[in-house]
Amino acid sequence: MEREMKEKAKGCCSVEERYTQWKSLVPVLYDWLANHNLVWPSLSCRWGPLLEEATYKNRHRLYLSEQTDGSVPNTLVIANCEVVKPRVAAAEHISQFNEEARSPFVKKHKTILHPGELIWDVETQPNRHAVLGAATSRPDLVLKGHKDDAEYALAMCPTEPFVLSGGKDKCVVLWSVHDHISTLAVEADSDDKQGSIIGGNNEKGKENSSIGPRGIYEGHTDTVEDVQFCPSSAQEFCSVGDDSRLILWDARVGSAPVVKVDKAHRGDLHCVDWSPHDINFILTGSADNTIHMFDRRNLKSGEVGSPVYKFEGHDAPVLCVQWNPDKSSVFGSAAEDGIVNIWDHDKVGKTTADSADSTSPGLFFRHAGHRDKVVDIHWNASDPWTIVSVSDDCESSGGGGTLQIWRMMDLIYRPEEEVLDELEKYHSHIFECNS
Repeated sequence: MEREMKEKAKGCCSVEERYTQWKSLVPVLYDWLANHNLVWPSLSCRWGPLLEEATYKNRHRLYLSEQTDGSVPNTLVIANCEVVKPRVAAAEHISQFNEEARSPFVKKHKTILHPGELIWDVETQPNRHAVLGAATSRPDLVLKGHKDDAEYALAMCPTEPFVLSGGKDKCVVLWSVHDHISTLAVEADSDDKQGSIIGGNNEKGKENSSIGPRGIYEGHTDTVEDVQFCPSSAQEFCSVGDDSRLILWDARVGSAPVVKVDKAHRGDLHCVDWSPHDINFILTGSADNTIHMFDRRNLKSGEVGSPVYKFEGHDAPVLCVQWNPDKSSVFGSAAEDGIVNIWDHDKVGKTTADSADSTSPGLFFRHAGHRDKVVDIHWNASDPWTIVSVSDDCESSGGGGTLQIWRMMDLIYRPEEEVLDELEKYHSHIFECNS
């Protein structure tokens, strides 16, 4: 026990030292950063629509899911965030923030009390207060089909109103919101007929609407941890789980796996993302601390996965991977080591002055602003190099979480020729001023 306590104390010191060093470099590495303290950890974060554009900053919608200790209900938080535009914020303002305070750039807009995985129309839902004993908010739609909890694996199709989920029942379940619309049309027609006889006094509207699945897909032997649609099809999707499997599905050909890779990693798989730029590429993150990039054209069932690239740069299980919406070769990863890594697979195998001594090919930026496990990240599609990341700080501080919105200096990711040309202009300007 004493040895474990010493090792934990040593780890805390190293985390604090890393954080102190990172904070001293914020004015050099970042174009903008906002730090927001959370009372309860958020296990997911997603950008919503761009709400307003102004001269120096834009206002965005942001969605967070707060997980409490049970003393108050779990909540879905809808926030409005002001994101300062590139090359506007002064360096001294970026680095001056209080880790224990809430950011003035993040304002809570609405709170929904939710009991589980449901469909919500956040614009029409009333604002609620999270207090013990409060009745949960009434969902707009309940999706039925799982036989056990489905806590982490959830995806919305980018092309059609389809929803995908995975759970502890080892199943992947597919729904179509169109089925709800069809049901409403049938019920409306039935209500009209009944109304002509009994005066239209119908109580059905008070019940929660629900729909059954389009399909239930079985192929995993343990909990399904993440699911993802193919960006170009509502009928093709993939899933990963604690059985180390990566499975590809196609609803058009039945409920059996199209491809089932039995050993995609050497540990549990926690996350998966399908490239929106090239539908052949799929990323997976694992408890073995690595990220694999697969080419689905090379995948075969029953075999050990042979990734195109294997990325090593985390010291703990990888919890999230996501492709950059702007540049096809760039993606981000987050892990239990408290780090968000930004990678470029085009840089793998290319030796530069910066990468010659690198032990993590493809890695070109490390965000070390969190002091506990980073559970989710999301790129902003309207501002492609702005990222939101959230950490669960229960182990480091005994509770709560941290939300950070950040954008690295564009000199870091822009093409080298552009950067050198710009630096040359500044060099000439400085030379002229000195002379």
